[in-house]
Amino acid sequence: MTDDAPSNDGFAFRSQVRVGGVGVLAFLSESFRHSGAAVWASRLAAGEVEVRGVQARGDEVLRSGDVVVWHRPPWREEHAPLEYAVLLEDASLVAVSKPPGLPTLPGAGFLTHTLLTQVRLRFPGASPLHRLGRGTSGVVLFARTGEAGSALSRAWREHEVQKVYRALGTGVPTWDTLDIRTPIGPVPHPRLGSVFAASPDGKAARSVATVRERRGGATLFDVDIHTGRPHQIRIHLASAGHPLLGDPLYGPGGAPLPDLPGLPGDLGYWLHAWTLQFRHPLTGQEVRVEAPPPPRLSQSHPD
Repeated sequence: MTDDAPSNDGFAFRSQVRVGGVGVLAFLSESFRHSGAAVWASRLAAGEVEVRGVQARGDEVLRSGDVVVWHRPPWREEHAPLEYAVLLEDASLVAVSKPPGLPTLPGAGFLTHTLLTQVRLRFPGASPLHRLGRGTSGVVLFARTGEAGSALSRAWREHEVQKVYRALGTGVPTWDTLDIRTPIGPVPHPRLGSVFAASPDGKAARSVATVRERRGGATLFDVDIHTGRPHQIRIHLASAGHPLLGDPLYGPGGAPLPDLPGLPGDLGYWLHAWTLQFRHPLTGQEVRVEAPPPPRLSQSHPD
């Protein structure tokens, strides 16, 4: 494949109209602000948009319940590391170790350069039971059957799955273990409109951080999460005064950095999903999956 060759075969993005009475071009421009009206007009002129099974012109008036389909042509995705390690494999489950920089699911311009696509090349039909941020490495568990997926999804909801992460935060705390319960919810972001962060009006969240190694200006933590809010560890350690080293988004207090903070998918921070422990959905036995941390997140790392 050449450097400018498409990474995929294109994709059909479908959107259902909730409130009718608006034109196709206006609907697309308002619903998908990553592209302006002129860009959507050119896509309509190229025949890429369909409404009610017919190529759209752009001036059609939409009805509630209509489905607008954008047939995005093949495109060249941003580079991402596609290699992963299989940690556990049986007829019901597969657990893999995701590299940092590889998105778990399609989105933000990624389609085939995702862990989901790469795992399904080897394990067709596998479905992820959780997700990691693009910059986070470590264990991701997939179900290979509907029965296993239902059982483990129920265990996740009932907080029966134990997850421990390894994180490298800035600063050196005076405490050895801290139970962090900062609520997490949407707050303003200058580039996205809103982003999840520490918020008194947010949903309850709990993480327990334990110091593993103090390294002068940084600290290695193990973090046991009891809830699964978006970007929870990044927000919670930042709210405790120890943002992840290199985090482009969250600053002390758990809010977005002032001026021009990064985006949630930006890379640079150090976070690894180290262990995952659960009861096997078929055998009932306790299973512990471990993804060895990268050298910088291992204890006794020479700075």
